[in-house]
Amino acid sequence: MTLEDILHNVRDQDRGKVFELVDPVEGKPTGIKLWIVGPDSETAHRARLALADELAEVADPEGRITAEQRERARLNCLAAHVQRWEVVEEGEPVPFTTKNVLRLLRVHWVQEQVDGFAADRRAHRGDA
Repeated sequence: MTLEDILHNVRDQDRGKVFELVDPVEGKPTGIKLWIVGPDSETAHRARLALADELAEVADPEGRITAEQRERARLNCLAAHVQRWEVVEEGEPVPFTTKNVLRLLRVHWVQEQVDGFAADRRAHRGDA
């Protein structure tokens, strides 16, 4: 692996890779597809910085942050990793908005799958 290979992979990770959610019980594809950036992408880097800024903003004078504030910031960071999606509800495409992504991420098993894929360097390497 060369320096250029490494730098190219970082750039490539910003293009995102498609990930289809699977039913957590049956393991079958749900039809919901998300394009998620990789962990080394500039987008992921900016999301981590925004997470730190958000936590600093909500901290009280003693530096305390509630669990609810911490969780909200974590989900905002995770949502920033999603670039676009294919979601259909009642035969119509669901608009891709941060609000809608956060609505989907309220479901814990969805969070787990998205977080796992966003952190998986193998999934974001080349044609993986």
